[in-house]
Amino acid sequence: MTHSLKHSVDLECSDNNRPSKLSKIEHSTHIAHEDDEEEEEKEMTQNPRNGIQRYFLAIEYIGTRFSGSQKQLTCRTVVGALEEAFAKFVGHPVSVSCSSRTDAGVHALSNVCHVDIQRTSKRKPGEVLPPHEPAVVGRAVNHFLQKHDSDLTVIDVRCVPSDFHARYKALERTYFYRLLSGPEPLSTFEKDRAWHVSEELNLPAMQEACRVLVGSHDFSSFRAAGCQAKSPIRTLDELNVSEVIESLHFPSVMDREGHDKVSSDPRSYPSNSETDIPPSSSPCIDKVTTSSEDVGFGKRRRHRCLVVTARARSFLYHQVRLLVGVLKAVGTGNLTIPDVERILNAKSVTSASPMAPACGLYLGEVKYDLPTT
Repeated sequence: MTHSLKHSVDLECSDNNRPSKLSKIEHSTHIAHEDDEEEEEKEMTQNPRNGIQRYFLAIEYIGTRFSGSQKQLTCRTVVGALEEAFAKFVGHPVSVSCSSRTDAGVHALSNVCHVDIQRTSKRKPGEVLPPHEPAVVGRAVNHFLQKHDSDLTVIDVRCVPSDFHARYKALERTYFYRLLSGPEPLSTFEKDRAWHVSEELNLPAMQEACRVLVGSHDFSSFRAAGCQAKSPIRTLDELNVSEVIESLHFPSVMDREGHDKVSSDPRSYPSNSETDIPPSSSPCIDKVTTSSEDVGFGKRRRHRCLVVTARARSFLYHQVRLLVGVLKAVGTGNLTIPDVERILNAKSVTSASPMAPACGLYLGEVKYDLPTT
């Protein structure tokens, strides 16, 4: 694993003698307990053994300044930052376990972790108190996360039984990979957020290559050295490429004029309907202008934005980035569909194209069959 940028974490000691904003949150919120399907799990959740409650956390982060998700002694990592924030919140060290490991530079729209917390009294050491409500946990941890950096946020918290594991209970994982195609320099706002490919990408050819790779295969050709999985066989439930609107889209003159024309007549569509928005007011994917076309002074030519979606129960080490590397080579014309079949059947990573960089990869979702509440 390569480390794009390493930061040491400055540890802060919480002052228990000084009143905290979090204590106000805790005292102002009533304690709520979760019910689970099984009676044993219900008892464990509502009355956790030894007062220990397991929480599920959904987190989002920009991976640029993290040296991956897993904890490391000398590098800033996602788990390390979470554990530091939790320690400040509860007053003692905790262990955070992630559902999916991400490398340095990889982002997450929603990764999932679990943590076990025992709430104890600060006034009476040793006294175990009822567990915190999930909302209190989320606000408190975000409070400490946001004090120094804003590239990691807790977006959801749930109470789960003590044996509900973030990694082993995951049913499937979805990854997205963003490619920006076009000769223009990459926008400052897209730095470290996508793979910039200066060549034109052939979308239909890439989609055809996906049909070769989707399904159950021996993915040894898409398995990086150091992979600890016992078997190279994986089932790709979904692999496709879609063209989407480039991020940070702002309405063009045509978009605004079309919206104004429709909105000027209140009878043209119901004002309280979310499903009847006129097509002219929705952003569209414009054809990318060539370098010879004049778009006007101070205006940037857009890139085409292609997103690769890969969904499976589990993936091999660097599998998605190796798949994207091959798809990109197909898009530029450096590989053909028979080449993709040859690479897959070779069962050797040396046959694959160079791996796609980490900056365009996003962990999009981890799916669970969560206990009913």
